Amino acid sequence: MTTHPTGTREEWLAARIELLAGEKELTRRSDELARQRQALPWVRLDEEYAFETDEGSGSLADLFRGRAQLLVYHFMFGPDYTAGCPSCSAIADGFNGFAIHLANHDAMLWAVSRAPLDKLRAYKQRMGWSFPWASSHDSEFNFDFDVSLTEQQQRSGSEYNFRGQPPQPPEQAPTEGPRAAWAATTGTDWPTYARERPGMSAFALEDGVVYHTYSTYARGLDALWGMYQWLDRAPRGRNETRAEGDPLHFFRRHDEYDGD
Repeated sequence: MTTHPTGTREEWLAARIELLAGEKELTRRSDELARQRQALPWVRLDEEYAFETDEGSGSLADLFRGRAQLLVYHFMFGPDYTAGCPSCSAIADGFNGFAIHLANHDAMLWAVSRAPLDKLRAYKQRMGWSFPWASSHDSEFNFDFDVSLTEQQQRSGSEYNFRGQPPQPPEQAPTEGPRAAWAATTGTDWPTYARERPGMSAFALEDGVVYHTYSTYARGLDALWGMYQWLDRAPRGRNETRAEGDPLHFFRRHDEYDGD
């Protein structure tokens, strides 16, 4: 027997109509936030960031590929990783389908990571992805956008999600338990894994000048997770309740599930 409240169709309909009012208000608020994002001041970028792509070396302006807008997903795949972050991989599973739509709406979508291009190519082939993915291995791009940090920054503290982060000395990091097990899925330990962080950034190209227009991190990325939008409408939601010793997340890379 379910422990969830049950009711008649009439009771469900009344509750659903009440919820609909809240959903409509959220939609209107979301529309207003989108307008506020687009009204943010643009920041001119004069740094000559270098990237390695399947088409060769290029600059940030080259990633636009003739479009006026560029959307970058900061994918957690550090130089020492042997596989991409499972969370980033879950987000990226949706990129193939809508990258073509974005490109035909004057916006190029790229994933960017610090791992060498050969590692990115191999993982991309394993995952069956076709969206563009660039390596910023020899660039300060990730550091400037607060999605990578040095060991010294781990020790002294850094900035992420527009606020200061406390020091995380590597020698104090867990060597066992959920976080260590999660890091091991990328072939690293927790300090190495945590030197990369997820995020997304948007850029505009106008008269040959690149501008930074928007970035978001942490829970700001939730809306980009296709599976979360579906699970938020499922009866049990994201169903992420876990005990302290349980695995860090309920999901795996899409080729690591048992059966269907």
